[in-house]
Amino acid sequence: MLDISFTPNPNPKPRPDPDTLVFGKTFTDHMFLMNYDAGQGWHHPRVEPYGPLPFELSCMVFHYAQEIFEGMKAYRTPEGKVRLFRPYENARRMNSSCRRLCIPEIPEEDFVQAVKAVVSADRDWVPDKAGTSLYIRPFIIATDCSLGVHASRSYLFAVICCPVGAYYPEGINPVKIYVEDQDVRAVKGGTGFTKCGGNYAASIRAGERAEEQGFSQVLWLDGVHRKYIEEVGSMNVMFKIGGTVVTPELTGSVLPGITRKSCLELLRDWGYSVEERLVSARELFDAAQTGSLEEAWGTGTAAVVSPIGLLAEGETRVEVGGGQIGRLTQRLYDTLTGIQWGTEPDPYGWMVPVE
Repeated sequence: MLDISFTPNPNPKPRPDPDTLVFGKTFTDHMFLMNYDAGQGWHHPRVEPYGPLPFELSCMVFHYAQEIFEGMKAYRTPEGKVRLFRPYENARRMNSSCRRLCIPEIPEEDFVQAVKAVVSADRDWVPDKAGTSLYIRPFIIATDCSLGVHASRSYLFAVICCPVGAYYPEGINPVKIYVEDQDVRAVKGGTGFTKCGGNYAASIRAGERAEEQGFSQVLWLDGVHRKYIEEVGSMNVMFKIGGTVVTPELTGSVLPGITRKSCLELLRDWGYSVEERLVSARELFDAAQTGSLEEAWGTGTAAVVSPIGLLAEGETRVEVGGGQIGRLTQRLYDTLTGIQWGTEPDPYGWMVPVE
């Protein structure tokens, strides 16, 4: 167990209006920090006032991008309790990213304890308005001051938090998706299965192009054959085709999403046929033309479930489910958010209380 020191913020900020929260713009009063040095391991765990940190310009993270992160949330129940959604899954995925990026792992219990410590310190920041939550960003960066392509010998593990408003303040509206045919997000053997910043930087150009054409996200194709669906924007993606739910398999270039995993567990418990396999863009458009593509949705921490109402490739446009959210998509969203916000039972033990 970590011996975490605590330094209270002497100048706490006023709590923001939950009706005007903007994702990723307002940060809480405290942050968690812990250092790593070769020969010493992880040490000096602490919660201290949120603020800037000094880094030299030769810091390796700036030059060789040895860094990883996670995204997770804390929720306030109607009774006022604060809970985390599946934090041990985030801990396991972060360690998977650590292994790929040659970063020292953090014991799962220490990861969860660190997250709990900063959320507990800022528990008053967890909003109670329906649909709101506290977004949590744990991350690790290489801190050696050295030029040369090799693993750093020192790192910083940090956790920062920001309150976020309802993702769908006016209700869930299906989005328009464009099949990206120029850039690729990741390839087998690369870092596609990790949460590292480089994956997201590589996706920005395609996202900008899609937005210019009036689309919300891009549907990523694999980097080898340029035909198999991998993700949608920064989310995992699922399709209901002829009664069966199909989602791209985890081949090493697809992020093993925690919301994805939760959806699959729910679907199987509900008796749906679920297939994790290769699915081509051609299969989707053919299914849409025959009417067997019944629903499509993205899954991720921020949106939970994001329905897809239109698919486009080149000049071809096909509606999904009449451009409306499907019954199964809605059920997944309602069930997951109900468990998260404490308005539905949690038979899986997914929610972990913050004392």
